[in-house]
Amino acid sequence: MTVLSDVLKELFGMFVSDARLSVAVLALVGLVALWLKAAPGIDPQIPGVALLLGCIAIIVTITSLHARRMK
Repeated sequence: MTVLSDVLKELFGMFVSDARLSVAVLALVGLVALWLKAAPGIDPQIPGVALLLGCIAIIVTITSLHARRMK
């Protein structure tokens, strides 16, 4: 049971440790969900690509901000 609780704590820490990353990803998912709700006839691949590119942009931005702070 200790191993399971350690794994769960580690997973929780991964997502909560960087609040900006978590909030940015949640905002992106929310915006894409609103976009799908507003345009129900859209091809599902387009929002999927938007999520992929948005997540990549978020990761690059957060990483570069963190690297600047570490200098």
